[in-house]
Amino acid sequence: MTDRKTDLVEEPTAGYGEVYTYTDYMKFQYEEMVELIRGKIIRMSVAPRKDHQQISMGLSNEIYNYLKDKPCSIFAAPFDVVLPIHNESKDKSTTVVQPDLCIICDESKLDDAGCFGAPDWVIEILSPSTSKKDLTDKYSIYEESGVKEYWVIMPRQEIVEVFLLEDGKYARKPIYTPEDIATPFTFPDLHIELAQIFPNS
Repeated sequence: MTDRKTDLVEEPTAGYGEVYTYTDYMKFQYEEMVELIRGKIIRMSVAPRKDHQQISMGLSNEIYNYLKDKPCSIFAAPFDVVLPIHNESKDKSTTVVQPDLCIICDESKLDDAGCFGAPDWVIEILSPSTSKKDLTDKYSIYEESGVKEYWVIMPRQEIVEVFLLEDGKYARKPIYTPEDIATPFTFPDLHIELAQIFPNS
């Protein structure tokens, strides 16, 4: 029998109404990994499921090999991405996320601590405990901060939802399934056979 409690994520204790910044985030000493979304501490999910890991590693390999001769880099969680909403400075930014995968083509955004600014392409792989966060909270943050392309992968349904930034708002693009070859708008000559990515296909 599956223990359903493993799908639940409780938020770390924080002061009521407290708004935290990147400066605060760097001082946190929680045992678990956390993100900061609009100043609120959000606990990340428990260790990813096997299918989550397999999808992440499969995509990482495809994208990494494609980017070898290009001025872009791929990073996998845990990797801090500080998103300056409303032109906040890095220290005062109230949003720090750790996308499952992110691709960054502007090296000036990178330092030893992570990325400051919007990646060009972000991929989130849903888990039962993060689906609301990825489909609502992170969706709006990625849109507002200027992430050009956002993929949401649903392992159980074996689908990929694609959102492309158009005039400052995300436009939903056709859904990919395991029978498809996925082509990101950011890299139109990259072709990913999803049958090789989804572990049960």
